[in-house]
Amino acid sequence: SIESFSTSTKGLLELNDWLVSFGVTDVVMESTGVYWKPVWNILENQFRLVLANAKHVKNVPGRKTDIKDAEWLAKLLRSGLIEGSFVPPEDIRDLRDLTRYRKKLVNNRTAEQNRIHKILQDANIKLTSVLSDIFGESGRKILEAIINGEKIEEKSLREMVHKRVKSSLTDIAESINGRIRRHHRDMLRYHWEHMIYLEETLERLEKQIDQCLEPYRREVDLLDTIPGVNKDAAAVFVAEMGVDMSVFKTEKRLASWVGVSPGNNESAGKKRTVKRPKGTKR
Repeated sequence: SIESFSTSTKGLLELNDWLVSFGVTDVVMESTGVYWKPVWNILENQFRLVLANAKHVKNVPGRKTDIKDAEWLAKLLRSGLIEGSFVPPEDIRDLRDLTRYRKKLVNNRTAEQNRIHKILQDANIKLTSVLSDIFGESGRKILEAIINGEKIEEKSLREMVHKRVKSSLTDIAESINGRIRRHHRDMLRYHWEHMIYLEETLERLEKQIDQCLEPYRREVDLLDTIPGVNKDAAAVFVAEMGVDMSVFKTEKRLASWVGVSPGNNESAGKKRTVKRPKGTKR
């Protein structure tokens, strides 16, 4: 039996009821962008779902229609020829969204900091020559004073600069004696305010990620013992792979899923060079 349904919530609920009426237990769908996700969310509590990699289930060339695709997928599933893609449980998927968004925000913050560096150079302010990190405690106080148009003298610098800063107050005062214009201050303010907003958002996001990781505290602590893996990286491990390693069956399959395992290309006793699959940076 063949039937078409809309992808609205109402249409997907009708699909759910239609499948139940036929006593269906297993459902297969192709992984196409993010369009499979609403279907998965509606059906996952009622059926055993299999998400197929479109690259692995290609039909015979010249037979490409939605109906023929559906028939082909059903035939492959009945024959047990589809290796389902890894789809973590809902709480892990939520954590994955948060950790990926955190990475985006960190990159955006770095971009704004680079723009501030660029404006300072344009205004001939050499703050980076006297401070190792201009976004540290001392650097932020000086930057705020510059943005607000304050006249910075050695006396006021003494209150801004932390005692652990190695450069002398004279050198710091000399480095900020540039040719800053109103335009520079306006641009610095735009970048500064956006950077502060991103940092506040990151702080809230970190708290939410920490709450999501609470059920997996033991796994995070174990991952944190690996050299080179800190708490943030451990959170990404859990978000991307989950904690149930049985879904990968072997460590070789996990390596292949990550994209660090080249395939085989052998014919007539000759082995050809095979590039490893392209995995994401995550």
